[in-house]
Amino acid sequence: MAAVVMVAGLTACTGGTDDRAEACTDGTYTWSGVQRSEKLTELADPIFFEKTTASYSAKLKRVDDTVYRPTVSVPPKGVDAAGVIKALGRHLKVEEPLADPTETYGLEDEHYFESATGDHKGAYYAWGYIKLVDADFTYTCGSGEPIKGHVRTWDGTGSGFLPCASEPSDITTGRDAAVRTCPEGSPATKAA
Repeated sequence: MAAVVMVAGLTACTGGTDDRAEACTDGTYTWSGVQRSEKLTELADPIFFEKTTASYSAKLKRVDDTVYRPTVSVPPKGVDAAGVIKALGRHLKVEEPLADPTETYGLEDEHYFESATGDHKGAYYAWGYIKLVDADFTYTCGSGEPIKGHVRTWDGTGSGFLPCASEPSDITTGRDAAVRTCPEGSPATKAA
């Protein structure tokens, strides 16, 4: 995979032979192995409307006990984990900031999905997901040894609500949710 370089000024770099001995706050990041993925985090119990219903609220239950926390494996000396994550966000040109080390996902007590539009009838499914971002980086500054590390964070969370009679969701987590909760043989459970 091609590596992409994000250049910053080197004025704050101290250089030296011991890359961890002195702080270097304004080096250069090279990003590689950037991967985005979605993980199914929550599911509603199977939903079935006997009669046409205009609105609905479903409790989303955790699919496992995973608690997500943004991490940076080796923050460069002089740059905290939040700074590394912000640099990744600039590289990816994200509209909203990536989750920083003070955030968690999965500790919340309850989430609900609410639908207040449409005429719902038949079997439906609802789910929640997290959009993860993983990336490797090399941080260089002055004449010091490059520091290599890994970032894991997320750029959003979401939920969905679809009829089991519809075509399979174009979102991987939606297809997984349909297979887990829709009646067997429903169009939403077919391979996309």
